[in-house]
Amino acid sequence: MTRPLSNDLRDRVIDAVESGMSRRTAAERFGVAVSTAIKWVRHWRETGSRCPRPQGGDKRSHRIEAHREAILALVEESPDITLAEIAGHLERSHGLRVAQSTVWRFLDRHAVTFKKNRARRRTAKA
Repeated sequence: MTRPLSNDLRDRVIDAVESGMSRRTAAERFGVAVSTAIKWVRHWRETGSRCPRPQGGDKRSHRIEAHREAILALVEESPDITLAEIAGHLERSHGLRVAQSTVWRFLDRHAVTFKKNRARRRTAKA
């Protein structure tokens, strides 16, 4: 992922636009894309901040987190439930379609692990 351009450059572009220069002219003068100058000025006028917005991160886990209690209760009831069964239950009961990988990340975030059944392990003695 790319890094944000320097705050100094951001400040110079915004200051130039605020002193009367057009965004297009300021972008050409400081060697940034016109769309970048437009976004920087818009962000500064809307928020008052010249700092870059955060990059990356989680944008969708709130969908499954809204059903946290139901999922954890389901796992508590049936400790051997599969990821596919959890995803199917969410779709049937709550109308939430999620992939098995989404369920896995949810369970991992909440430190829910599935251990193998000790009764099925082979004995170490020969």
